[in-house]
Amino acid sequence: MDRITVYGAPWCPDCRRSKGFLNEQRIDYAWVDIDQDAEGRAYVERLQGGGRTIPTIVFPDGSVLLEPSNTELAAKLGLQLKATRSAYDLAIVGGGPAGLAAAIYAAREGISALVIERGGLGGQAGTTERIDNYPGFPEGLTGAELADRLIAHARRYEVELLPAVEVAGVATELGRIAVTTSTGDRYIAEAALLATGSRYRRAGVPGEEGLIGLGVHYCATCDGPFYRGARDLVVIGGGNSALEEALFLVGIGEHVTILARSGLSASRLIVDKVMGHPRITVHTGTDLVDFEAQDGRLGAVLARVRETGEELRIPAPAAFVFVGLDPNTAFLRGVIDLDERGFIVTDDRFATSMPGLFAAGDVRRGATRQVGSAVGEGIAALLAIRHHLESRRLIAEPPTE
Repeated sequence: MDRITVYGAPWCPDCRRSKGFLNEQRIDYAWVDIDQDAEGRAYVERLQGGGRTIPTIVFPDGSVLLEPSNTELAAKLGLQLKATRSAYDLAIVGGGPAGLAAAIYAAREGISALVIERGGLGGQAGTTERIDNYPGFPEGLTGAELADRLIAHARRYEVELLPAVEVAGVATELGRIAVTTSTGDRYIAEAALLATGSRYRRAGVPGEEGLIGLGVHYCATCDGPFYRGARDLVVIGGGNSALEEALFLVGIGEHVTILARSGLSASRLIVDKVMGHPRITVHTGTDLVDFEAQDGRLGAVLARVRETGEELRIPAPAAFVFVGLDPNTAFLRGVIDLDERGFIVTDDRFATSMPGLFAAGDVRRGATRQVGSAVGEGIAALLAIRHHLESRRLIAEPPTE
């Protein structure tokens, strides 16, 4: 055995969590479904003396973890979970493109920075199969490649990075920002940047997790071009975003099928465009049942018409899920100003309602949710933070020319 093996079942939520954690850390592993693999099931039973606790995670050295927490997994993988200092000029909550770009610029400006990321460094972009619209890479690159470049750049400047550590709260303390983690650690910073991003809501069907990036996607403008000329593409959802993306995708594939759980809730103009398009088929009142894999990628989408019980099987190389977007701001409710959807409200200098606390990237109200703009916002926010620190005489002002 030369890699980690995860034994579990599709219905097991802890199995999905552990697989998601390993994916976020971009760690290669083998998956064995013990419901389908009798040999794998027997192996798990032998390890546990007849038990079937899952996930059972077996490591190359022969050691085993049964139903581990993310913290236990992180410790086993040797990830750094505690910073070397307790105080920094800047604490950055979120290690995606916005947070890492800000950290790189901070280090170049002589601002000591700590980056705390609850998942894998690189954020959601790091688990994207391919990024084809990032300036300067005409051939495109994988999300993992971009993430690795950003991480290496930050480490070159000796930025301290903590993956797999969740921030539980932020507060002001004697004019500074106190950041508390779920592991019980506490860091003080002269300023802090929130770059926690947002997450697309999952469809919540069994085959989804294993096919994310392998035919199941959450951004048509990001991943749709990879399926140019496809016979059929599927869109899940009936709101503005879903229908707008369907109109975008019909310019890429030959046909688009929309599956909406209830009716179409988008604006009348968009609904009329979709319903009048000859290459778009709409099924309303339809429940998504599963994503069917074929050769390790999406092969078909399975659904059921609620009123008649009719089963639908739609062969397609890609399905795009648009059932909502949630900002990663649960720990900020009641602490700073959020809009009605939970996104952080900032001024034109990226400042939040808490003095010394800034926000950038997808978590901010009005963000465009593109990798390039997230990097730009991270840099722009860092320049505003530098001005904030200068105004408090905490760092030297740049020399005048």
